[in-house]
Amino acid sequence: MNTIKHFADFFLHLDIYLGAAIRTYGTWTYGILFGIIFCETGFVVTPFLPGDSLLFAAGSFAAAGALDPRVLFLLLASAAVGGDNLNYWIGRYIGPKIFQYEGSKFFNREHLGKTHRFYEKYGTKAIIIARFMPIIRTFTPFIAGIGSMTYLRFFLYDLFGGALWISVFVFGGYYFGTLPAVRRNFTLVIMAIVVISVMPAVIEIVRHARTGEKNHAPTEKI
Repeated sequence: MNTIKHFADFFLHLDIYLGAAIRTYGTWTYGILFGIIFCETGFVVTPFLPGDSLLFAAGSFAAAGALDPRVLFLLLASAAVGGDNLNYWIGRYIGPKIFQYEGSKFFNREHLGKTHRFYEKYGTKAIIIARFMPIIRTFTPFIAGIGSMTYLRFFLYDLFGGALWISVFVFGGYYFGTLPAVRRNFTLVIMAIVVISVMPAVIEIVRHARTGEKNHAPTEKI
């Protein structure tokens, strides 16, 4: 329970913790940010790591002069694309075996299943769309590796999607993170980013659940 509370506190007060990291580690903060983004996108067991909100917070610190926005973009785009590519090859080599284990403690089969349906629905566009959907974006390259998508096709879509994702949130934080209203309500802004990010996934889950209910509803006999 304490671990969950500490994680929630870190998530909701990213500005405080990121500021402390910059003061303590200086330029090594870039490496910390790189590692978080790389792990969040590169391993299907770490979809809980902050993504959108962390990028926005980093952008706001760049606007304040604590970080270089150009370095942030290049480094974090590399982390996002590199993580996805690692995830793709993990899916390619061990993915099919994962689906054979019903009670896996390390791989959430429910998330895998939802991502698989999402990928089947949107095809290659899912690589780009999923970038803006927490959890889904972690599993999409894994599913792409399991499927028949060629590596070159995946890489091109992923390169564009990764650059777009980093640009939107880092430069969004850069241009809006220092506004007085945003700085005074930074926790609320972070919560809003999280809610907006997960909303498409929630809508899809609700829609899928309602469709399932209709399909299983008993028909009246005439």
